[in-house]
Amino acid sequence: MDLERIKSKIITVREQQVILDSEVADLYEVETKRINEAVKNNPDKFPDGYIIILTDDEMRSLRSKFSTLENNGRGKHAKYNAKCFSERGLYMLATILKSPVATERTIEIIETFAKVRELSRTIAELHKHNEEQQKSMLQKSGEIISDILCSDLETTETETTVELNLAVLSVKHTVKRTTKKE
Repeated sequence: MDLERIKSKIITVREQQVILDSEVADLYEVETKRINEAVKNNPDKFPDGYIIILTDDEMRSLRSKFSTLENNGRGKHAKYNAKCFSERGLYMLATILKSPVATERTIEIIETFAKVRELSRTIAELHKHNEEQQKSMLQKSGEIISDILCSDLETTETETTVELNLAVLSVKHTVKRTTKKE
């Protein structure tokens, strides 16, 4: 699975990274109602922080951004407010569904969440380090971004250039990749 595809489905709701139930259904290759049935039939397995149920305002806001929130065929919009799954909620959902596809996708999703988290931490810490450490961190960040965008390639060469110009820092990092050899 393309990590970029997964990354594009991750949104931030109430300062938490989540994936909408309809997007989870797409990734798991099931209908959204199957996802919602699993939650409804197992409420004890989804404590606070595992699922966020969108408010009417959040639904309106997201509807303008995502066409996936429209229910094609039956009515203009979904009958119920969408659920959003955190990383922990997705893991729990995969254990309930017991589907090989759900398990495989959940592993890929968790890897993507971890890479995005690592990238965020690295960027947040960047200003706290000296120039040499920053170069190393930038190289690591470039490799993480490359993994997210194109996970089926291997790194062949990297290059980092740091330029100081009258108190303005300019950084360029290039990652060159080729197809992985089996």
